[in-house]
Amino acid sequence: MKFNLPPTRLVALGLAGLLAGCTHVGPKTVAVDRFDYSSAIADSWKQQTLLNIVKLRYMDLPVFVDVSSVVSGYSLETGMTVGGSFPETTSFGGNTATLEGSAKFTDRPTITYVPMTGEKFLRGLVTPIDPKNIFFMLQAGYPADFLLGLTVESLNGVRNRSASAGAIRDADPEFTQALRLLREVQIEGAVGMRVEEDKAKNATAVLFFRGEDIFDDTKQKIAEIRRLLKLPAEGQKYTLTYSPIRGAEGELGVNSRSMLQIMQAFASYAEVPEAHVKDHSATPTPKVSSPEIQSGGVRIRSGKEKPAHAFVAVPYRDHWFWIEDGDWQTKRALTAVMFFFSLADTADTGKIPLITIPAQ
Repeated sequence: MKFNLPPTRLVALGLAGLLAGCTHVGPKTVAVDRFDYSSAIADSWKQQTLLNIVKLRYMDLPVFVDVSSVVSGYSLETGMTVGGSFPETTSFGGNTATLEGSAKFTDRPTITYVPMTGEKFLRGLVTPIDPKNIFFMLQAGYPADFLLGLTVESLNGVRNRSASAGAIRDADPEFTQALRLLREVQIEGAVGMRVEEDKAKNATAVLFFRGEDIFDDTKQKIAEIRRLLKLPAEGQKYTLTYSPIRGAEGELGVNSRSMLQIMQAFASYAEVPEAHVKDHSATPTPKVSSPEIQSGGVRIRSGKEKPAHAFVAVPYRDHWFWIEDGDWQTKRALTAVMFFFSLADTADTGKIPLITIPAQ
């Protein structure tokens, strides 16, 4: 572009252009990029998790792809040319000046995706979660009935609702009642966990009940929990151990689920279209007789049209599956599943590709 301007005006514009060229681009992008990328990654993580949960109802293979790195590169190039003519006689015209400028802005992000495969990932997917990690989340404030109902198959041999091997088994009444009482005792601050070390520095997780400064009604609830879970009547603390059967004296046997089992249990609450059940492409929605308080009201809806307002929605087999934004119980359950993926140590860090960032 060219401008015919007086020399004094030209000098002022030239100085302004030089000052503009000294402006830093990078700092201004931090506030925008950090939140935009974090929101995009969080949304895609929710969608990927929900999609894989739904696929399990169709006996389809769950596939996970991790975003291992995001590198956003910017470049700003500016250029300016100043020229002029000053003829000796006015017959050739008056003094003239020209100003030419150019600017080029480039946004070149580099996003690396890593498929989560290999022995370590598969082992993390099918290995039961450490009971200590489950009860740490209980200590952090997650409701006991919801958390244990989602993550354990049994407590001291008392069985939870199961959705494994393509069949649904209802929960033992003692399990449902014990979880309800544990939630009430948790609200009253009478149950907790801690990590203890022996002389050999071996760490063990311990569940304990408070015996002092609690109401008589709370003491009765704790006594009933002991009876329901087949624990010693006078014990105040119990070592957490992984076991599908009743633990030894002073132990609470926790038959914790693997991530695959947790996802299968979650998938059993998805509303699969009736047409997919009739053509046997999906397993039918289970019907249970007893109240499912441990499910926390989990519900994955489905339909032909994409929902206008959803917490997360994914397309699959010409249908949409989603969790409603107002369904906080299911939102909480999905978030817990995502947390447990981090605790399950499913990442295979040995195959992360090398990234080369070219200099601008």
